[in-house]
Amino acid sequence: MHVSVMPLESIDLLSVRPDGIYLDATAGLGGHTGLIARQLTTGAVIANDHDTSSLAMARANTAAWADRICFHYGGFGSLAAAVEQAGFEKVDGLLADLGVSRYQLTAPDRGFSFMSDGPLDMRMDQTISMTAADLVNHTDEKTLADLIFQLGEERRARKIARAIVRARPLRSTLHLADVVERAVPRTGRLHPATKTFMALRMAVNDEPKELDRLLEIGPELLKSGGRMVVISFMSSDDRAVKEKFKALGHSGRVKILTKHPLQPTEEESASNPASRSAKLRALEMI
Repeated sequence: MHVSVMPLESIDLLSVRPDGIYLDATAGLGGHTGLIARQLTTGAVIANDHDTSSLAMARANTAAWADRICFHYGGFGSLAAAVEQAGFEKVDGLLADLGVSRYQLTAPDRGFSFMSDGPLDMRMDQTISMTAADLVNHTDEKTLADLIFQLGEERRARKIARAIVRARPLRSTLHLADVVERAVPRTGRLHPATKTFMALRMAVNDEPKELDRLLEIGPELLKSGGRMVVISFMSSDDRAVKEKFKALGHSGRVKILTKHPLQPTEEESASNPASRSAKLRALEMI
């Protein structure tokens, strides 16, 4: 079961009203969606995700509040359509949790993790054609190294890319993890392949551009007084959120609600280790 990150902080900053309209841009397994829905009476929450399997589980997990939830399949580029299809023009609050769900990480057939063996897939949206296998087996060495360095912030990207090219064809998640570990042995707490897997996932799912779409479209969907809450887990994502919020603040369009990003409490980090790197930022439309 996926545990929602900073649930109390998220709902508090959204300032949920019983008659409000809210958009959970990353419904996942329905954790935050359910927290919002249970506070509504005449209001509604639009639950959006581009992973159909996650959406199906979100429906099941939030069945108790089905009368106030509208589900929508799509990426961040379709958020305006999600709101329109639900019968609204603007929303009172938007929440986006940029993390990968525990279901995605632990389902071997999805290929997101090296905790168990599985195909090199890593697609959140199963309708897209490119997989991680396509990237590692058909991308030239320099491009692959640049991808791992830029998206994964992996300093040893050139060694890793060289090892991957020499080991082709790579067949599975454990095969890739083994190739990386042989090229760059473990030096700290993280498995040597962690950043490479993260970079490949980001590339397969076009995550940097998807985040750009969220940060462009999200504020435009807010009513006056509406709030936007974004939870990120990578320093590059948090920088992008910070810079966009700062620009909006300077334009006088929004009020920044988090001078510094909120982070999980020690208790939450201990009970849910996946939350440790989370940073939450929020704004309010003026």
